[in-house]
Amino acid sequence: MSIKLVAVDMDGTLLNENNVLSPKTIKVVKTAKTQGIKVVLCTGRPLTGVTPFLQELGLTEASDYVITFNGALVQNTASGEILVRHTLTHNQYLEIESLSRQIGVHLHAEDDQFIYTANRDISRYTTGESALVNMPIKFRHVDEIAPDKAFSKAMLIDEPAILAEAKAKIPEHIFNEYQFVQSEPYFLEVLNKNAGKGNGLRDLANALGIQQDEVMAVGDQGNDLSMLEYAGLPVAMDNAIPELKAIAKVITKSNHLGQDGVAYAIEQHALSTK
Repeated sequence: MSIKLVAVDMDGTLLNENNVLSPKTIKVVKTAKTQGIKVVLCTGRPLTGVTPFLQELGLTEASDYVITFNGALVQNTASGEILVRHTLTHNQYLEIESLSRQIGVHLHAEDDQFIYTANRDISRYTTGESALVNMPIKFRHVDEIAPDKAFSKAMLIDEPAILAEAKAKIPEHIFNEYQFVQSEPYFLEVLNKNAGKGNGLRDLANALGIQQDEVMAVGDQGNDLSMLEYAGLPVAMDNAIPELKAIAKVITKSNHLGQDGVAYAIEQHALSTK
């Protein structure tokens, strides 16, 4: 069966090592769109953090979609309308914020507009995330967070060694209550149990009437595992972690300059003319 939807991670996958789109990738994605293939960016970033790339790729029409916050939201790229929402409640935020202090790591949480932190000593990874996704930071004590506030995700953040040690201290019942994804060695993201790129991709495919075996997913990190597990054709980048390569049916080229692994995979496995 032909591929009708290509779900693509961004960092380490769609973007090269300089965090930009290559001309080859832009050309191939636009060609796929002309052939009626849905190309959907699936990312831990908010919509504000992907909009410039969507514009470069020509994926900003009413028929285009994006999966943001690692599957917490599925949105229309033109209007920003939210089709699917799997967010954290205020009480869940309070539980995770308390957990972060118990295990000794920083935490910030994001809605669709701002990054919130109750850590007066703001982590450099929070400021880095703010710059990357183009979202302002708000310092707010937990008592200042409105009871009706919903968050797309929370992020336990710290130096990789510190975060790894803290992760081992998280109680089992907490792991069972939430969706955890290790998007970077310094980011452990905490999401609604029903979130995740795989669930977001499934929900979008169902809404569009696209069958599971008509979906190709391409990624490189732990937060891409669920979408590769869902896709009929799971593709791992050559620079992907071993766990991702283990479940992939195809290993494409890397994201490095001149390799253009996403473009290569789409050409080889999705386009009607190679």
